[in-house]
This record gives sequence, structure tokens and C-alpha cells, in this order.
Amino acid sequence: MSKRKREDDGPNTEFCNVLNELAEYERNVNRQIHKYNAYRKAAAVLLKHPTRITSGKEARTLPGIGEKIAKKLDEYIQTGKLAKLEKIRDDDLNLSIGNLMKVSGVGPVAAKKFVDDGIKTIEDLKNIEDQLNHHQRIGLKYFEDFEERIPRTEMLLHQKFLHEEVTKVDTKYTIEICGSFRRGKPSSGDIDVLICHPNFTSQTKADTKSDYLKQVVDHLKARAYITDVLSQGALKFMGVCLLNQEEGLPGLRHRRLDIRLIPAEQFYCGVLYFTGSDEFNREMRQYALDKGFTLNEYNVRPLGTTGIPGESVPVTCEQDIFDVIGMKYRLPNERDL
Repeated sequence: MSKRKREDDGPNTEFCNVLNELAEYERNVNRQIHKYNAYRKAAAVLLKHPTRITSGKEARTLPGIGEKIAKKLDEYIQTGKLAKLEKIRDDDLNLSIGNLMKVSGVGPVAAKKFVDDGIKTIEDLKNIEDQLNHHQRIGLKYFEDFEERIPRTEMLLHQKFLHEEVTKVDTKYTIEICGSFRRGKPSSGDIDVLICHPNFTSQTKADTKSDYLKQVVDHLKARAYITDVLSQGALKFMGVCLLNQEEGLPGLRHRRLDIRLIPAEQFYCGVLYFTGSDEFNREMRQYALDKGFTLNEYNVRPLGTTGIPGESVPVTCEQDIFDVIGMKYRLPNERDL
């Protein structure tokens, strides 16, 4: 959800950053999503590897790293640079698009249009602020804050505050912060929150207008925790938050906050999905298919002999999902693949 994609420190962080830079280029400029996924998968594998790789041949032994990526790693290890990446960095168009996309709300299409119109830097954007949409103006306003990753010490303060305040609205709410925070990472890009209420289900969602998310958001606004709204519907809120100084540490920054309201019976499938990692999710979905089930962020369902999914299997926790498909349970901090 965040654009602040910087890998946590590790023995192969340098290689991960190179691969992620190539990935962003393939997605944002070439629109080659399969290449983007390949680079991101390789970076995730290297990030998890406990020792620094010394050659492309060694990297080739790791899952998800093919011959082409191994050759690029060899070139970087031997020379300290990568010709393809140097060329990308020297291309003003690529550089400008990449810089503009650091602003929340500016995607590849918008960035390309800005560059075509002569808008190439963050300062240029500030000069045409009146031409930006609401999301882009907020992204520009808090650009420096959003660029900084959120240390785990601060994330724990957000977790404590949110649990206390959401349950003040109604003790029946369940709340979970997902993403890299739930996987135990030392820093996070943003705050990705899931909430549910036992009276809000996929059935009641269809029958009545839901105010469950609105009640929570209104309360957090009243507490001056939510400072800006990017978008808000019945099921998802996107905005900006700031811990009060008395609630936490000095020098706190504005942070990106997303809150999703999930029907109660879908909550744990949602928690599983939004915890990630992306590669773990792909692996688990494939495992489920191999075992005769379909799994997504909403439910887990058996596949009949015709291949048509049946009724959702009830689950009351994440481990139930693993048990249904016959997969060994992995703790959230074991899901970085």
C-alpha cells in the first residue's frame, strides 16, 4: 500500500534494493508486471537468506531466482554496478517518473502525464498544487513524513492506541494491524488496519447500510488521531493519522492509515491475506488448489468435481484455514518468502 519500499537491513539488502529498483522500472515504465513480480520475488528470497551471497551461481540455488536474475547479481557483485540500472538511472524520463511516483496518489499514468507536461520534480508539483487532485495534494503535503518508514516502537504505540479507542466505541469490535508489522518486521510503510463486528456479516451488509466503519472513524477524528481523509466509504477508509505527543514519542510524523471493515465470517481470511507476504499468499493459494480448495481474502471453499467452488467453510481463527487445506500452520513471522 505504501510507496516507501525500502528493505529492512540484512546481509543482502544491497542486492534487494537493486532488484526492487528494477522491479519498479518494469512496472511503472515498461508496464511489465510479470518482470516486476519476478524481481520482487527474488528480492524477497534474498531478504530472507541468512548470509550474504557471493555469486550468481549461489543465488541460483535459491527458490525464485532464475538464470537472468543470477547473471545480473553476478555483474553487480563483480563490478559494484549494473549496466541496465545505470542506463535506467541516466534516463531523465525514468528518473522523473520515479521521483513523482514517490508522492502518494501519483501513479505511473499520472506521473507520465506530468512529465510530458514538463512537471519533473517534487518542487514542480508544488508549483501546480492547485491542479492536483485531493489525494495528490495530501501526498505532497506530507511527502517528507510519508517517505520515512515507521519504526516498530511507534507501530506498537499505534496498536495500543487503536485497540483502546476502537473498543471504546464498542467492546465487540475486533481489530488487527496487518502487513509487515504483523510479520514482526522492525519497520513498516504504513498502518493497515482490519476491523470487524459480530453484527456485521456478508448477509447484514447486503440488507442494511453499515455505519460500523463510520463510527470508528468519527471517534478517531474526535480524538484528533485522524488528521486528513483521502477517501471514505462504508467498507474502507484511507487517510492520515498522527499520534498525540502525550500518547507516545517526541517528533512523531504523520502516517498513512487504511482501515477496512470486514464481514465477521470473513475476518480471518482477510487477516491472513493482508498479513502477507505476497509470495506466501501465492504459495498458500496454490497449495489450497492442489488440495481441492479455493482460497482468497474472503473465504476458503472446497472445489467440487466440476471445479465449481462450494459453500464457504466456517473458520474462527487463522489456524482453522491452515487446518482446512491440510497445511502446516506458520506463524506470521514465518511468512516472508
